[in-house]
Amino acid sequence: MGLFAAQLITGLANAAALFLVASGLSLIFGVTRIVNFAHGSLYMLGAYFGVTLMQMLPGGFGFWGSVLLSGLIVGLIGVVIEICVLRPVYRAPELFQLVATFGVILVIQDLTLMIWGADDQIGPRAPGLKSVVRILGEPIPQYDLALIAITPFILLALWWLITKTRIGILVRAATQDRTMVGALGVNQSWLFTGVFFLGSALAGLGGAIQLPKGGADLLMDLNIISAVFVVVVIGGMGSIPGAFVASVLISVLNVFGVAYLPQSTLVLMYVVMAVVLLIRPYGLLGREEKGGEHGQVGEPDRPIRPAGLVGRSLVAALMVALALIPVFGSNFTQVLLTDIIIFCLFAASLQFMLSTGGLVSFGHAAYFGGGAYAAALLVTHAGTPMELAFLFAPFAAGLLAIIFGWFCIRLSGVYFAMLTLAFSQLVWSAAFQWYDVTGGDDGLVNIWPSEWLSGTTTYYYFTLIVGVGGIILLRHLTHTPLGYALRAGRDSDRQAEATGINVKLVQWTGFAVAGALAGLAGGLFVFSKGSIFPNELEIAKSFDALIVVFLGGVKTLSGGVVGAAFMDGVRDWLTRLEYWRLILGLLIIAVVIIAPNGIVGSLRKGAERLGFYRGEFSE
Repeated sequence: MGLFAAQLITGLANAAALFLVASGLSLIFGVTRIVNFAHGSLYMLGAYFGVTLMQMLPGGFGFWGSVLLSGLIVGLIGVVIEICVLRPVYRAPELFQLVATFGVILVIQDLTLMIWGADDQIGPRAPGLKSVVRILGEPIPQYDLALIAITPFILLALWWLITKTRIGILVRAATQDRTMVGALGVNQSWLFTGVFFLGSALAGLGGAIQLPKGGADLLMDLNIISAVFVVVVIGGMGSIPGAFVASVLISVLNVFGVAYLPQSTLVLMYVVMAVVLLIRPYGLLGREEKGGEHGQVGEPDRPIRPAGLVGRSLVAALMVALALIPVFGSNFTQVLLTDIIIFCLFAASLQFMLSTGGLVSFGHAAYFGGGAYAAALLVTHAGTPMELAFLFAPFAAGLLAIIFGWFCIRLSGVYFAMLTLAFSQLVWSAAFQWYDVTGGDDGLVNIWPSEWLSGTTTYYYFTLIVGVGGIILLRHLTHTPLGYALRAGRDSDRQAEATGINVKLVQWTGFAVAGALAGLAGGLFVFSKGSIFPNELEIAKSFDALIVVFLGGVKTLSGGVVGAAFMDGVRDWLTRLEYWRLILGLLIIAVVIIAPNGIVGSLRKGAERLGFYRGEFSE
């Protein structure tokens, strides 16, 4: 009984910092509808500022004063981010806002590295709360008890602010209908700025207040952001009480999971989130989440038509150039282009679902890695010939997408995206922990192509044919009844239903097609590298695809391909620089603000201004 009580108290103490960060994120989303992935970076900054201030202000007053000052400083940094980065894109589609915050993450990571260095910072112990007390015979840190006592007061203060003050009335009104709030004469810009300050300050407080339990390091932003989003989604986007309930639920379950079911710790919170969303699609205490005012990806600039003569001629010339690479290029060039073609196919499969169907997925890597693992498992455990194993890759990935898609398409917006992430993490966990079958972190190796494809040049041509063929298939599907039905559902699901289109069935089909083509890319990948590891299923892989689709141009059909080719082409050079994340983050932010149409869209608009574009390059 004593051990049970100790574990429960530890879970409640861990919920304190998680609730502070989650409540800030929930507040920001409720008013601004911004999916702020940089919120974990603000949490990290709170920890680093807290360590620095606690060294300058010793003693009990200095400790708690440092916690409050850290929150205020991070709140002001949040104001700068809101004004400089997010305010210009409030009217942009939700994906653009999400990508902008991802750029902020990269910038803050390298700035933190430049200021504080790469070494982890050890958090000081709280003065007067350094010892332990025994409850039912088990030692409990005094600081844990202090956190448990503080958290309800923070919840009460937020409840009072939201329900009993004029500012709170405006915040609640903006959460319900921000257009009406603007029509009543409220300055929405400053309201959003104020809310962003408060949400950022709460994240900074969360980072500083956990210092005696964890310290500060450069990975804590990414380590907490997944848990924070899970908490916010389980509680209901925009619900402060929901964030509190979900923080306690997830923290307590994690503590008991570590003790009694350690194999579940990697995915336990995702399993809980998936179950909650399947039962209550908008979280425990949330309301129906409406897509952004301008949709997930925005309206296309013009009707998308098949490529004209000039466009097809340029593509044909590019294919000829790629076919001649083995004649004039080195083996390294062929290997590099093989990787680029595979990544282009993966990105194109995501763009088909995202741009054509308006379905923003955070877990598309599940189908890329799933296809790769399916082929590798057949070769490793069944001795299957490479040809059959390769054909099985898109089939297995498509089947996985059919199963997951049946659940996901019931949701929309952020809830849809987070459920795709939950299923992706389940696949990653299986690959990472099922050592006897998947090899765990050691992966599966010696998965090479058949002898007739064993040469670098031969496999390059095989990848070129299959990869380009897959991309052309996706482009063709966009101009079929399936593609038109997907676009109709994306633009107005009610009008599409009224015309007789089964929108959910069409979206499910598009989801499965995108998954199968991602699996095809995975099959090409595993035989090109001769191995597969769980990192190909991680969240970062899914976000790589999202970023390149955006860089290429969300509102185009070729954006994913162009963006993937650009990113993979510069990746080798960029990662050699010491502060490459800073450069990439600033580039992403600049594209969001200055050239939101991406590479393809910007080039097309430039050609129009110069009079070179007459519709010949239609998508």
